[in-house]
Amino acid sequence: MVSPVPKPEKNNQLEPAVQTWELGKVYRTGFWMNQKVESLKNCSLTVYRGETFGLLGPNGAGKTTLFKVLLGIIRRSGGRATILGQPIGDRAVKHRLGYLPENAYFYDYLTGWEFLSFVAGLFEIPRSIQRQRIPQLLDLVGLSEATAKKKQLRQYSKGMLQRIGMAQALINNPELVFLDEPMSGLDPMGRYRIRQIILALQEEGKTIFFNSHILSDVEQICDRVAILANGELIGSGTLDELLGTTEAFQVVGKGGNEEILRRWVANLEFKYDGWHGQLTGDAQEFIATLRLMNGELLSMTRDRVSLEDFFIQQLRDRGMDVSR
Repeated sequence: MVSPVPKPEKNNQLEPAVQTWELGKVYRTGFWMNQKVESLKNCSLTVYRGETFGLLGPNGAGKTTLFKVLLGIIRRSGGRATILGQPIGDRAVKHRLGYLPENAYFYDYLTGWEFLSFVAGLFEIPRSIQRQRIPQLLDLVGLSEATAKKKQLRQYSKGMLQRIGMAQALINNPELVFLDEPMSGLDPMGRYRIRQIILALQEEGKTIFFNSHILSDVEQICDRVAILANGELIGSGTLDELLGTTEAFQVVGKGGNEEILRRWVANLEFKYDGWHGQLTGDAQEFIATLRLMNGELLSMTRDRVSLEDFFIQQLRDRGMDVSR
């Protein structure tokens, strides 16, 4: 079980891109607006410049609320936060941000090119720069220039809309990009494309702060993650910090000598023409030994709890129903 998240402290080596202190948001509901719903509770976290930070949580956990508070779309009820060293709401800082909302609505009578040109105009990007920038972004997100110029957004598929949305989030060449469920509703190929775009942004040194409930994608691309549940941050850290750094490996192979294999592999089981189990010794020595006895290693994966299993356990530890 992860210990409560401490208040963020200044890191002398890494400069924060996003920092919050006990950030909270309370909504009033009911006919008389006399009922309170605490959507965000004392949320304290730090996202450092140049990292990819994943915010995990079930639907209704408060992930989108946190994004909207940080971006100044809704007002906080308590606490404070800074973005790129300035208090949230600073207008100059907003020019350095990119944002892809979940289920964003675009002007569907525009073509992709017209839409990107419109967004560029909001940032007062000169036409001469737009003519260079828009083709670069279309290439990055995998849309052809011909399609973007001829096809209206109402004719785009879900995956294409997500890609044009990613392009508009990057039109101003932002330092910090907020992505709200960027892979939600996409097929495997669409998720792969968005994942590749994020990896390309990592190579450029962008800071990426995104939320998701597709944990396998988060596990592949994030430097650090945090878990939000019922509006409360319940844990954060690198995957090694959360899942452990065990050096045990699950191995799958075929061939070799069974007697020698049992010295190296615990819980050894044979199935069809292969075998599998948990490696108990040094990996390099095992591979060398396997070669000497004409065995073949088919796969070797670190034997630790998956992010999904860890996530579910954290919710169960707090009495949340995860069966639905």
